[in-house]
Amino acid sequence: MTSLLPTLDDDFERRDPDFIRQFLPLFWLIASFWFRADVRGLEKIPPTGPVLLVGNHSGGNMTPDTAAFVLAFSAYFGAERPFYQLAHSLVLTMPALWWLRSFGTVVASPKNADKALRKGAALLVYPGGDYEVHRPTAESAKVDFDGRKGFLRIAHRDRVPLVPVVSIGGQETALFLARGQRLAKWLRLDRMFRLKVLPVSLALPWGLNIGDLLGHLPLPAKITIQVLDPIDLRARYGAKPDWTVAYREVVGQMQRTLTRLQAERRLPIVG
Repeated sequence: MTSLLPTLDDDFERRDPDFIRQFLPLFWLIASFWFRADVRGLEKIPPTGPVLLVGNHSGGNMTPDTAAFVLAFSAYFGAERPFYQLAHSLVLTMPALWWLRSFGTVVASPKNADKALRKGAALLVYPGGDYEVHRPTAESAKVDFDGRKGFLRIAHRDRVPLVPVVSIGGQETALFLARGQRLAKWLRLDRMFRLKVLPVSLALPWGLNIGDLLGHLPLPAKITIQVLDPIDLRARYGAKPDWTVAYREVVGQMQRTLTRLQAERRLPIVG
């Protein structure tokens, strides 16, 4: 079956430092007010050169964790530092997220990941993708990449530091009920749109929200993000890593951090 995904321009030059400088204060003010964004550990990120930032993902298609981190990174390192983010092509067609292109968001693919790193840029990826971002709210404190190890191979092959970025709060911006994997498979959404889920949630303004294709108004849940120390995969695991071991250890470190962040929270949404 032919894919029905929109064809999007992957011109990396669409990232616009002038746009970032102009709108960053306003966007950060909104994020600070609505999500009370708390981004910790940005100083751990190497100040120059290529780096692969790997995050857990929350909040459905509106991805508040991504927005908060992109804004914080741009404010900390400045608009001039090359910084790109990979996202599903359907996210980039959502009207409410029009600004992501100007901040450096491009379609998720191994080719684009390699291109960004070879340009000497910082690159943010979410291995869990649509599977993780639509997990039930009851699994808010779980890192779930569904066993995907491609991010490890990219960092190892391109000899760039891997920096884990752990966030919490996004899964409280709506009540996510189920991924809807069986329904997605039955409707062949994987073949048509590269979607393995058809999520079901309760969200503003729709009430019952199936698919989240039109987005939603996120509840003002507190977003907390912790950046961890860089990992040199070649130094830690050698020239021919056991990818299962590397995956278990890196994801395990992220999970332990997420568990600590969860323990800090007093109430849902309030944080």
